[in-house]
Order: sequence, then C-alpha cells, then structure tokens
Amino acid sequence: MPTPTLNEYLFFSGLLFAIGLGGVIIRRNIIVIFMCLEMMLAAASLTLVAFSRFNTVKGLPDYDGQMLVFFVITVAAAEVALGLAIIVSLYRARQTINTDQLTTLKG
Repeated sequence: MPTPTLNEYLFFSGLLFAIGLGGVIIRRNIIVIFMCLEMMLAAASLTLVAFSRFNTVKGLPDYDGQMLVFFVITVAAAEVALGLAIIVSLYRARQTINTDQLTTLKG
C-alpha cells in the first residue's frame, strides 16, 4: 500500500479546512458553527503532523510539529469547555441557538 505524499495530506487538510470555513460562514445554528470550528482546528493539526512527518532531521522525523498538535488539542479542549458553557447560557437566556436571533447582547 503506497504511503500518502505531503501534497495529499495538504490537499485533504485544505479540503477539511474549507468545509469547516464554509460551515462557519453559511450555517446559522451555533452548535454546527462550533463543530465547524473544531473541524478547522483538526485541519490545522493534520497540516502540522504532515509537515512534521515529512521534515526529517538526521533521518528521523522532526517531532516539533507533533508537539505543537498537543498544544492545539489543549486549546481545542478549552474552547469546547468555554464554548459549550456560553452556548448553554445563551440557550437558557434566549431559548434559541439560531445566530440570527442572537444579534444583541442585552443583559
């Protein structure tokens, strides 16, 4: 089985990022927007791992990119915790998750 090339990794990463960006721009449901943001973070992580895999130092893969992926995963976990808390709070206050109806920030 042939191994994927760097261009193939970058193509799929770009495709994944474009799908996520399209979801953020087009969709109005805040949960779907939230999932599309996670998809964009996954695309960035895939790019980092691909560059780390194909960048060798003394014959071994350079693990700097993979270490950065752990940082991205940590940021994504924090984003999920804060984002879901904000979404639950918005839903309790307004009884909707549609971004068109959440245009004002009244207390």
